Amino acid sequence: MSTVDPGWLPDRLLPGYEARTLPGRRPAPPGPQARAVAAGGAAPVLTLVRPGRAPASPRGVVVHLHGYNDYFFATHLVDVLADAGWAFLAVDARRAGRSLREGEVPHYQGDLREQASDLGQAVAAARAAWPGLPVVVHAHSTGGLVAALWAHAHRERGGADAMVLDSPFLSVARSWVRPVQDGAVRTLARRAPLRVVARRPSRYAARLAERWDVDTTLKRPQGVAVRAGWLAALREGQLRVARGLAVGVPVLVARSARSAVEHGEGAVADGPALDHADTVLDVATIAALAPRLGTDVREVVVDGGVHDLALSLDGPRAVYLGAVVEFLDAVAR
Repeated sequence: MSTVDPGWLPDRLLPGYEARTLPGRRPAPPGPQARAVAAGGAAPVLTLVRPGRAPASPRGVVVHLHGYNDYFFATHLVDVLADAGWAFLAVDARRAGRSLREGEVPHYQGDLREQASDLGQAVAAARAAWPGLPVVVHAHSTGGLVAALWAHAHRERGGADAMVLDSPFLSVARSWVRPVQDGAVRTLARRAPLRVVARRPSRYAARLAERWDVDTTLKRPQGVAVRAGWLAALREGQLRVARGLAVGVPVLVARSARSAVEHGEGAVADGPALDHADTVLDVATIAALAPRLGTDVREVVVDGGVHDLALSLDGPRAVYLGAVVEFLDAVAR
């Protein structure tokens, strides 16, 4: 992939990386949601990010999609994949990370197909840049939910050749999102989509910022408010997973071996569990729902892993990345 491709510029966050901004293709839902989330009436954008140098003869390309209150910064993931012979392309979806514009509501989407459209554009860009090579989507948390729904919708054509889901957000049960009745949140989403239904700091994000070079304006220790429209869209997608998807490509679902509570009674506070467990989602729920994604779902359980397994401590992170490379080797064969 040539560094003189038009539209690619040095990335403002990561030395040695390049970024390209593209217009989002699927507009925001009509009505109050569209008016409220736009920045000065401008259409949303997505941002592609790539290393300045890719393997000379890659075996395939990995397309990465981040989660909620997140953006791409994990260059060590790129290094491991490059050593294994894989090119890499990340997407900061609309209203997130590099794509957030002044006046927009951070991470808001009133329909998960918005972010799915951004992922689709990234996959199309990867196929155009590396024609004929397998494309594997690597997606984390909310991005994992979006990727699964996108792969189901594109199971006949235009999807990926395989997927790696890092702690996918398949249910709100025992998660960081306060339980609500789906009927109530759907009604609220129609009437006041930007109504804040939860707001709390993230000890998890704060701890990651202590151990990694994180831009805390893009991955915020103070958290990102949960709004009714986003929560309704999230629950619609999760209920679709609960009914069962038909993803037709191999899927590797990765999760930590255990969960710990970050908020409320029994919270881990700043204890060691923040570094050794998933304090964001319930791993038992991920295990229960993962088989409903498709016909070829494989599992890796990482003892001592945190919510984003690629950001775990050295030992668990090595286990996770080793499992990803092993899965990619099987895809390439």
